[in-house]
Amino acid sequence: MLFHHVKWIRENRFKMCTNLKKQVMSDYKPAKFVPCFLQGLVRKLKKKWHKHQVIIQFDPLFREAGEVLTLSSMLGVKVKRELGIIYAVSAELSTEQLEQVVQHVSVVKVWHDYEVKALLNIATPTVGAPELWQALDGAQYTGAGVTVAVIDTGIYQHPDLAGRITFFKDFVGNRTVAYDDNGHGTHVAGCIAGDGTSSASKFRGPAPRAGLVGLKVLDKYGSGNISTIIDAVQWCRDNREQHNIKVANLSLGGTAEQSYKEDPLCLAVEKLWRSGVVVCVAAGNEGPAEKTISSPAIDPVIITVGASNDFNSIDINDDAVADFSSRGPTIDGLAKPDLLTPGSNIISLRSPRSQLDKSDSAFRYDDNYTVLSGTSMATPICCGVVALLLEVKPELSPDQVKERLINSCRLFSKYSAYDQGAGLVNAAAAAQVVLPPAEPDVSDEPDEPVEMANQATE
Repeated sequence: MLFHHVKWIRENRFKMCTNLKKQVMSDYKPAKFVPCFLQGLVRKLKKKWHKHQVIIQFDPLFREAGEVLTLSSMLGVKVKRELGIIYAVSAELSTEQLEQVVQHVSVVKVWHDYEVKALLNIATPTVGAPELWQALDGAQYTGAGVTVAVIDTGIYQHPDLAGRITFFKDFVGNRTVAYDDNGHGTHVAGCIAGDGTSSASKFRGPAPRAGLVGLKVLDKYGSGNISTIIDAVQWCRDNREQHNIKVANLSLGGTAEQSYKEDPLCLAVEKLWRSGVVVCVAAGNEGPAEKTISSPAIDPVIITVGASNDFNSIDINDDAVADFSSRGPTIDGLAKPDLLTPGSNIISLRSPRSQLDKSDSAFRYDDNYTVLSGTSMATPICCGVVALLLEVKPELSPDQVKERLINSCRLFSKYSAYDQGAGLVNAAAAAQVVLPPAEPDVSDEPDEPVEMANQATE
């Protein structure tokens, strides 16, 4: 490799993410089994034809979408997605084009548009949600009036969600009717707001009256690019008031390769949080190894959710951090996750004939439900709890919601903050600071326990 060929990479190394630099450098490596006198020709062909999926961020001075598109056109960039939330666009560039783009004064950063994936009954009582369903000062709290955006593989129109999928947008196939060809997003939606219609109220999420907005960003195999996720996050931010979006669930992630300060998806979810939407993100499923928190869960602003294992018992004394739940510290050395909710063997909604449904029938619980594990399941349970808190006290800011959840969590004594964060969520305790004290129950008959969102018996 001749150093003058890669001089532009060295001079602009801070403008490109590490992964993209590695990809580009590979275009300059000598090709095996090619004579020396042909190496130059091969290198030129690779520079011209090797394509990179990228996100190009421009100087914030060029805030308007028209200015960004004008700059993109001037640089010969064919824009795939406009990502105004971070002053960026996504595109496909050859190494030859990238060399021109990265050196332009208006370009701040170029990232590899990498792939992200979906992160694969006792749960609801474990987090204390049923206590908020009971009458308190004449009111019952079930998430009514709060809408949660599910940024995932879509949502199947399941009977347990009837009438509560208030809007659906497909960033993958541009279909207008709600669907889920993977099944992951439907399970997630049920973990938030399933009302148990198909199980005689047995399997319910923490917020069984909450509304849902389905944003399909992952394909039938549960994969998608971060530019698509950012596009959906941007849509959430721009349409939050029209669709009453108060909470956003991201049960997805990719390997964290750079600081949250430089990560485009982290930049986007922070903007959503600052706009007034509580963002809950899955920690990842790479535990029990340390330093495995995924992106955008590495961001210190949003709520990062790890998974506990409740061992099919409401009593939390036998609970543990799930082995698969990713551990901190983050790539920046920060303590994550922020908290835990149950994520092992969670029974939730089934999407018939979806990819997950067809791949292994053993996951099916019955015709209407299926069993999955992962921080993907823990995160929507947290979102359901957040919906309850926002129904109780709608004026809470995202920072206040996070503070109340963390301050009321129950710690497991044998784990560190890098394993469990503040500990297991306690919805009832978090709400006590905003709820009037309940009248003591003086009835002779004890309340019948409520069996909700039960975990599968192993």
